[in-house]
Amino acid sequence: MQPYSPERRTALVFCGTGAHGAYHAGALRAVQEAGVKIDVMAGQGVGALAASLAAIDGGSRLWEADGLWKSEPARKLYGWKWPLRAAAWLTLVVAVVLVAPLLFLAAGGGSLPIVIPMVAMIVLVAAVVAVAVGVLAAEWRAPARRRAEGAWWWRAIGAPLDTRAAHDVFLGTIAQLIPGADTRGPGLGRRYAEVLADSLGQPGFRELMVVATDLDARRDVIAALLREPYRRDFLAPRLDRERRSEVLDLGGNGRDHALDMVAAALTPPLACDPQLITFAPDGFWRGETHRLCDRPGAVSRLLEELASAGVTQVVIVTAVSPVPAPHRLRATRIDVRQRLGDFLAAAEAAALRDAIEMARLRFDSVYLICPSHNPVGAFDFSGAYDEASDRRQDLPELMDRAYEDAYRQFIEPVVGASGEHLARAASDDGP
Repeated sequence: MQPYSPERRTALVFCGTGAHGAYHAGALRAVQEAGVKIDVMAGQGVGALAASLAAIDGGSRLWEADGLWKSEPARKLYGWKWPLRAAAWLTLVVAVVLVAPLLFLAAGGGSLPIVIPMVAMIVLVAAVVAVAVGVLAAEWRAPARRRAEGAWWWRAIGAPLDTRAAHDVFLGTIAQLIPGADTRGPGLGRRYAEVLADSLGQPGFRELMVVATDLDARRDVIAALLREPYRRDFLAPRLDRERRSEVLDLGGNGRDHALDMVAAALTPPLACDPQLITFAPDGFWRGETHRLCDRPGAVSRLLEELASAGVTQVVIVTAVSPVPAPHRLRATRIDVRQRLGDFLAAAEAAALRDAIEMARLRFDSVYLICPSHNPVGAFDFSGAYDEASDRRQDLPELMDRAYEDAYRQFIEPVVGASGEHLARAASDDGP
């Protein structure tokens, strides 16, 4: 591996899920503060959020005092869907109503008050109404987009976690950076792509590449906005591949899907309903509506495409810590969100190790910024208890740790050392 050089075409790659986006924010702040030259911003999963904001000089909206990861809405991302929450509360109320008569009779209260069966009946009717409303809402949305398949109860509930809050926060942040943009309008993605394309080459604006997985086409989709000649090389046909089916040119006919692709990357697999994207009628998919979501292993594909786009040096940022030492296992919580987060973190760590091994063969230099220890899981938006330090850690602290890690692992030993090397070389070449 060759030493770092600011002369090489460099990509900053963010990968991860959910709350790990706070780590991306801290690392991005350090890199920008140190003035590190970055040509391409790339993202997988929630990393697509940091990449898309940083590409239009909006990365500070991630770490500012009123920014995304320090705001109150960040604590409510990827919550349970409302039918599940309603069912949980109604189940609790029914349990209380059913147990109350037994306690009343056990206490020698005599005959059962008539109000108790009336309350139980009201709660059961409310449960039925809630399910019916969920079914009708699902059926009402389906014909306009893509009809859902499966049993009626799945159409009412679907995947357990809701991505709408994450998408709304992201679109609202983008709209703040684009004059005259409207989060409710369908043209926000096109406007974003136009602003980025028109501003490439100006300070703070960089090329962009994000990845998501198409469940219907069974392949990854890469969306990119690159400058020439890298754009032409990126779109060029490949042997034994239908390139048009897996590439979206955000500077061309794919510009309407710029933010759709980021929303798909913000959609964890299985835990959330996939993002629906309707492709252009004149494109390869002829107006079909496909289901897209994130895939932890897609970082390998992202690095492959960056190499094809002329990148020779990559800096990878991940909130997943290395393999822990023996006898440092933590207790497993009985929490579906926690277990989903553990699976995604494990899948990301395994995929990233393989991806880095292959990346060393594709790039001149590969650098990694990651925490030595991170108790915050993918869905721990309110923070997490750390058994190692016996205290609770929150997202602002995770962000600060990323800032320190970026300086300790990359900026000071790599970028700083390269500056000293260039200074010595210049003095050796002098008169």
